[in-house]
Amino acid sequence: MVALDFWDYIIIFSFFAITLGIGLYVSKSSGRSSAEYFLSGRSMPWWLLGMSMVATTFSTDTPNLVTDIVRTNGVSGNWVWWAFLLTGLLTVFIYAGLWRRSNVNTDLEFYELRYGGKPARFLRGFRAVYLGVIFNVITMSAVTLAAIKIGGIMLGLEPWQTVVSAGLITVTFSAVGGFKGVVYTDFVLFFVAMAGAVGAAYYLVNLPEVGGLDALFSHEKVKDKLEIVPDVNDMGSLIPLLIIPLAVQWWSSWYPGAEPGGGGYIAQRMLSAKNEKHAIGATFFFNIMHYAVRPWPWILVALASLVVFPDLESLQRAFPIVSDDKLGHDLAYSAMLTKLPTGLLGLVLASLVAAYMSTISTQLNWGSSYIVYDFYKQRINPKASEKQLVRVGRLATVGLMVLSALLALLLQNALQLFEILLVFGAGTGLIFILRWFWWRINAWSEITAMFVSGALSLILKLTPIGTYLFAKDTGMMPDWSEYIVVVLVTTLAWLVATYITPPENNRVLYHFYEKIRPGGPGWNKVVEDASVDGVELETGKKWSVPSGILAMLVGSIMIYSSLFAVGYWIYGRWFWATLLTLLAMATGTILLLLWKRIKGNLE
Repeated sequence: MVALDFWDYIIIFSFFAITLGIGLYVSKSSGRSSAEYFLSGRSMPWWLLGMSMVATTFSTDTPNLVTDIVRTNGVSGNWVWWAFLLTGLLTVFIYAGLWRRSNVNTDLEFYELRYGGKPARFLRGFRAVYLGVIFNVITMSAVTLAAIKIGGIMLGLEPWQTVVSAGLITVTFSAVGGFKGVVYTDFVLFFVAMAGAVGAAYYLVNLPEVGGLDALFSHEKVKDKLEIVPDVNDMGSLIPLLIIPLAVQWWSSWYPGAEPGGGGYIAQRMLSAKNEKHAIGATFFFNIMHYAVRPWPWILVALASLVVFPDLESLQRAFPIVSDDKLGHDLAYSAMLTKLPTGLLGLVLASLVAAYMSTISTQLNWGSSYIVYDFYKQRINPKASEKQLVRVGRLATVGLMVLSALLALLLQNALQLFEILLVFGAGTGLIFILRWFWWRINAWSEITAMFVSGALSLILKLTPIGTYLFAKDTGMMPDWSEYIVVVLVTTLAWLVATYITPPENNRVLYHFYEKIRPGGPGWNKVVEDASVDGVELETGKKWSVPSGILAMLVGSIMIYSSLFAVGYWIYGRWFWATLLTLLAMATGTILLLLWKRIKGNLE
């Protein structure tokens, strides 16, 4: 437990005042209509939306997750989420423009644009509850769990005290300010969170017991955790830490903030952009910051924690106030922050509060948009006025906050939840990628994938079958193969469902093609059928997807090179740092040339 100084309190309360002030300032304009409340009138510039995406994914649980990964599997363990860069850049160069062109209010409204009839209506309503409430509450509870651990270690707060104090201000400005309040506040949160993360890493690495970078990297607890790529001779680590994430996970798994084909709160920001170019600019800025810039301050603190708190026993001795059910390696990040000095402590606490508020406010606004547009308006009150929709949105915001706070009190660590969410969405991602470009996918494809993946994941996680098949060292198959099995079974199930159920009505397909103009060979049959029916569909422009895929690959090399270059500069490995920096610059130049080709197809 740390003692806050006068200046620490000044910094923290000033931050609270600014965020509440922004929420109150924009409340009047946000309450004019549901479009203003959830999408800010579709008028947002790329730089503001990009900063909002970065601020949202700062989160209080993310540094805890990274710390857990580094302490357990080393720096290379971060490939479990670094692999999602491929998903992110696919969204940037292919799907961002399509989402903005759709002009829907939520990504779930897409279902009744792409599919038709009762299956589409069911899918939209069910996923409004499934994602907007269940998945959303689980995600927010992980963030709140991290806040509980920070509050317990740094301030000696009971879990309920952290939940009430952190949640009250967040839910207030989220409910009052709507999406515009969230995005404007994120602009402030972005700078506060970045300053706090970098300042904490610099100070903690230079603690006397750590001794600076050279001493840190040569420490016996740290030196075998530094490699960015797993040991190629250790297949037990290489397969689950690198091969599966890069070969399968990035395209097959639905995960909040990294949905294949775009979706969730990322889609919400793309839909609120001024136009397609601003939607692409926002998502590209986000991916650069999220993967190339931000990870290293967290990684350095995680490595330093291995020197100061080498194991769980040392954490327990240092913080006996923490209950056994909340003790985990992710606790080490908060533990390290207790060593910060006055002033910097206040800034870092403010940055953690900023991360918490940004993530929760985004999840609340996004989740309530599903409840309002995709459930309440569709199922309960189709004739609801704009004022009624805003009122329901505010009530849903409060309800989601309460549910997530209650669940957070039952959870133990961030990595545990991350792994559950990955498996729970395994096998569904390929549909989200292909549904834009293959006419044959229908609503039953998605319904099948959703239920098979969910049911199979629950069976493997909650019954003896999972232990019998995949238990570490004793199971019939390697534990890392569990994810592959779920992906294969789910993919096979939805492909079978696609071909044994009738295709979508031609009228639905013609309307979708006319509005989105996806192009490509996957729609040739629809274009031919339309011509026979006397319906002319636009096919004049060159299909942009091949250029988009090339840009994704080049952009991935650029960002990965930047990520690794930063790491090697920090490690003092000058040859590799220089080589990767030059590679990042070269691929960045190529990407600029590709962008000139892509933007000609945008509005």
